[in-house]
Amino acid sequence: VLTFDDITRLVNAQRNAAWRDVARRIAHEIKNPLTPIQLSAERLRRRYRKMVEEDVEVFDRCTETIIRQVGDIGRMVDEFSSFARMPTPRFTAANPAELLREAVFAQRVAAPDIDVDLLEPLPKVSFQADRQMVGQALTNILKNAGEAVTARRETSPRPTDGEAPGIVARLTVEDGVATFVIEDDGPGLPAKDRDRLTEPYVTTREKGTGLGLAIVKRICEEHGGELKLADAETLSGARVCLIFPLKSPVKAATGARDAKASGAVAAAE
Repeated sequence: VLTFDDITRLVNAQRNAAWRDVARRIAHEIKNPLTPIQLSAERLRRRYRKMVEEDVEVFDRCTETIIRQVGDIGRMVDEFSSFARMPTPRFTAANPAELLREAVFAQRVAAPDIDVDLLEPLPKVSFQADRQMVGQALTNILKNAGEAVTARRETSPRPTDGEAPGIVARLTVEDGVATFVIEDDGPGLPAKDRDRLTEPYVTTREKGTGLGLAIVKRICEEHGGELKLADAETLSGARVCLIFPLKSPVKAATGARDAKASGAVAAAE
């Protein structure tokens, strides 16, 4: 008798655990020197700015560069920490349409020059989810979409830029599954090794950490769902689908165990 077990999830879980340990160590080692570096640069600027008689512009530029770069590194450390310390989801009844509206509103405020088209009406349903984690996932994807549109406009501007929407967001519900679809007018995703973009530390951006999509993928999987990457259908860039079951996978698993236990008891009787 041959028995085959699919250990894909087990292997992925072990790989993610190893990456989280790496992220935790990196965050710890990098974060320690950041504060004294920033404080030292700020003190130099306050104390010696008036004493500099020559190359004042160079002095200002150097101190500002140090402070700005420390801030950029600090944000990278925050991403490492978020990936390493991802909490267990706390499932409650949530409104997916409301979560999408909130994320779209935040993106519009953060990047007012990029039009985000939210396709209404949105389905009126409820699903079991961790509101904060799903909101974080949507925010990350919309932020990535906005950055992709900005990058494309800088390198390959089009006459329709600023008139046509840069991002299109919608929510669909079918067969007990809620799907958030985010499309952008950016340069699109590479066809080669596209699936690897959801792995930790894999990125196509020059200053990216490669953790954004990894965090979103983990959030989806923690909810019993999945993350899919594809080419946009309505725009020219990327299409990202965040798929969530309406019912909590934890409750479903508990119900299945209870049913199995009840059957065993009935058989014993």
